[in-house]
This record gives sequence, C-alpha cells and structure tokens, in this order.
Amino acid sequence: MTARDRPVPWWSAIAGVVAGLVLVAVAQLVSLAFSSSSAPFVAVGGGFIDIIPPWVKDLAIGLFGTNDKLVLFASMIAVYVLLTGLNGALGARRPRIAAAVQAGLGLFATIVVLTRADTGAADALPTVAGTVAAVPLLVLMLRAVRPGSTETTWNRRRALVGIGALGVGAIAAAAIARGVTASRELARRAAQYVLPDPVASAEPIPEDAQVDLEGMPPYVTPNADFYRIDTALAVPRVDPASWQLRIHGLVDHELTLSFEELLAEPMITQHVTLACVSNPVGGDLAGNATWLGVPVRTLLERAGVREGADMVLSRSIDGFTASTPLEALTDDRDSLIAVGMNGEPLPQQHGYPVRMVVPGLYGYVSATKWLTELKVTRFADDLAYWSTRGWSERGPIKIASRVDVPRSFAELAPDAEGAVMLGGTAWAQQRGIAAVEVRIDDGDWREADLGAEVTEDTWVQWSLRWEDAAPGDHTATVRATDGEGELQTEERANPAPNGASGWHRVDFTVE
Repeated sequence: MTARDRPVPWWSAIAGVVAGLVLVAVAQLVSLAFSSSSAPFVAVGGGFIDIIPPWVKDLAIGLFGTNDKLVLFASMIAVYVLLTGLNGALGARRPRIAAAVQAGLGLFATIVVLTRADTGAADALPTVAGTVAAVPLLVLMLRAVRPGSTETTWNRRRALVGIGALGVGAIAAAAIARGVTASRELARRAAQYVLPDPVASAEPIPEDAQVDLEGMPPYVTPNADFYRIDTALAVPRVDPASWQLRIHGLVDHELTLSFEELLAEPMITQHVTLACVSNPVGGDLAGNATWLGVPVRTLLERAGVREGADMVLSRSIDGFTASTPLEALTDDRDSLIAVGMNGEPLPQQHGYPVRMVVPGLYGYVSATKWLTELKVTRFADDLAYWSTRGWSERGPIKIASRVDVPRSFAELAPDAEGAVMLGGTAWAQQRGIAAVEVRIDDGDWREADLGAEVTEDTWVQWSLRWEDAAPGDHTATVRATDGEGELQTEERANPAPNGASGWHRVDFTVE
C-alpha cells in the first residue's frame, strides 16, 4: 500500500464512533417493545450503579443532586465514544479485529442486559439487533474512507458526510421515537383507570401553612418538581393490566393482588413529607405531597403476620429492595401502598402504578417505587439493596431545618422600616416541629414564626423578621426542636450511614 493509499486513522475513528452510535440507536428503538432495562446503556449503567461503593453515590448526589443520572449517562457516552473511536482507528489497519471488538462490545452489553432483575431472554434482542446492524456497517464505512477504494464511489469527503449524517439520523430517530412512544404509552396507561374516592380524606391544608415570602417553596411540592433519587437509570415500564403485588414470607396466607383488586380496596389520603437519606444539611432532596393509597397494615392483617417477624422486604420491578421495620407498617402512622400523588395517578418517575409511602423513614428503607412484592421476614434473615452497601437497616428520619430565604450569597434590600425577612422549612416526621430558632451572625437565638402544622408527618415553614438589619455581610443559622422536645444537633454528620445532621447556615448581604 502506497502512502497515498494508506488509511487515515481519524477518519476511521469517526466511522468507529458512528457504528457504535448506530448500535445504541437501533437497540434503543427495538427496546421500546421490551423492558426498559433491555436498552444496553440502561443495563450497563444500572450494573455500574450496583457495584459502585456508597461514597461514590453520595459524592455524585452531593455534586449533582437529582441530575446524577444525567451526569452518569453523559460520562458513559463520553467513554463509549472514546472506546469506539479508538476501535475505529484500529480498523484503519485491522478492520477484521475492529469488527470483532465491536461485536465484543455488543456481546458484553447483551450479557449485562440478561443479568438485570427485570429482564428475560427476549430482552437480549435489542442489543443483538443493534450489534448485527453495527458490525457490518463498521466494515463498510472503514472501506468507504480508505483512500483509493474501488468498492465505493464515494470519495473521502462524501464518505465522511454520509457517515456523519447516518450517525446523527440514527440518534435523532431513536430519541424522537422514544420520546413519542413514551408519551403515548404514559397517556394510554393513565387513561386505563380513574383514581378511586378515598374512604377517609386528609385534613384540608390551611392557607397559613404556606409562608407568604418570595422565594419560599410551595407547601405542597408539585409532582414535576418532586425530587427523584433511585437506582433506576430508565423509568421502568409497568403495565397495570399485568401488574401484581405478592405478599408472602412469614405470613399465614400468601396474598396476590392485581391492580384492579388493589383499586377496589378502601383507600385514604395522607399528607406526608418524604426525604432522601442522601440529602445534605440544607439540601432540597425532600418533598411534601398528598398521597392516595391502601394502608399497608390492612393487607398485612389479612395475610396474618407470624410471630418473630420484624421486617418487610419490599421489592421493585427493577430488583431494588428496601428493609422496612414491621412496626412502621403496622402501627397507626398509615403507611401506604400508594397509587395517587397530589390528586393524580402516580407519575412514572415516582413509581407508576404503585409505590410505598412510609412516614418517618428515609426513602431508602421505605419508599420503594414500581412495587411488586412484600416479603414479611426478619432483619437477621434478609438484607436490602443499601443494607449490603454499608447503610443503616432502619433509617429513621432525623430532625432537619434549612434556610430557604435568603439563598447563599444573596443580596437583601431592607424594607422601609429597615427590616429584612428570612424564611425556611423544618421537618421531623412522626414527631412534628415545636419550634424553630434563627441566629444572625454570632448573636442570640431568635424564635421564628411557624406556619400552620398540618400533621406531624409534614414539614413546617417558618419566617423571621429581622428588625434594624445592619448593612453588610451576615450569616443566618437555623435549628429546630421537635414535638418531643429534642433539639436538633449541631454535630455535623455525612449522609452515610443513616442521614446527615448539623445546623444549616447561609451567608448573605444586606444592602
């Protein structure tokens, strides 16, 4: 081969990237007919989440919050583009080896797909289809960009334009088809049922539960703004027509309920604030909603819990499990198997069609989404997903308070009387909030005004009018006292293994 006819590696690298993207795009399209974990990126990303140590998860949530999955996907795409680009460059001289490597990537992804909890043999078909399309395409593109090629009428520039268009077209088609199909599927499933009327409704929320201060969060968190932290990279696609809830283990009578049977159960509504154990001090991984569902205790009573049981292992369709203390599901706190959120069917990302809501416990031990199974068992006999990764098994929510107004480094303009307003939120589920205190700089603690408490399981908003606010830089620190008289601890603790603690503090400037 002369120098003029020698392949140019970077052109081949582009061909490798496009072939890799075609594999993903074709698999993504085909996966719409199968489970969400049949898509190779979803399966590989889910496998990565399962094996990373807890501190990496905490770091990701601390840095990126609810965007952690987006960052993971972006990182996976960057690594995948690099690998397929290097493989394409290899193919400039060794096209057969490059084709074998491309096939190997597809085989690896197929194996990972088959290891996911919610997949079967048929779920391997999307990745297989993508691989079958990508491997011969890679060979053809490597030939197309080879100088002096007699097997194509394309010159190099046309080959590159064609390859680029092919890659962009495949990705766009997959993204559009997935978006349209997901929207239609959501509408179709939501239309399959109407939320039943509750036999007992939660107390109306009084107007003064909401502190009237610009910048304060709404007392009831809209569904679209409710935080989402879970291990599912892609929202599982659950058909209510085939969904079932199995209750088994240490029970006298195993129960299996269809979705239609669950909807026929007497339901209640409850206002409950949920919080993520990964929420840092002052963080926003908490939300307050009105939930509709069946009290868990009614179903457990029907199944008949055997003596010695102390835990219920709940399981999601994607394999996630949570260890909930039995007493939290059988006492008077009205833990729910929920089907509705703020007057609507559960959004897909928040557990559609069925999830658990347990007041007083962090979500990692209670708030299982896409629920399919309740196993009555013992802590000594079973371990949940995060219990095997160093987290506490029981997860009671700690007293928490935060400053929402002002935000850190905000500039506040005093009113005509020289005062500025501060506000925030506090919660201590199952105990309620008795008092909130605020300290400006290093001064004395000042008692804040509390909005109306709706229930002990919901957060309370607070406000403080700082008279004669001095111009300059200041700090505001907040602490809360719960309904049992316990003062929120100043001691700082990281989220792992059982939730963050410490007083929240913000810096701000008075103009």
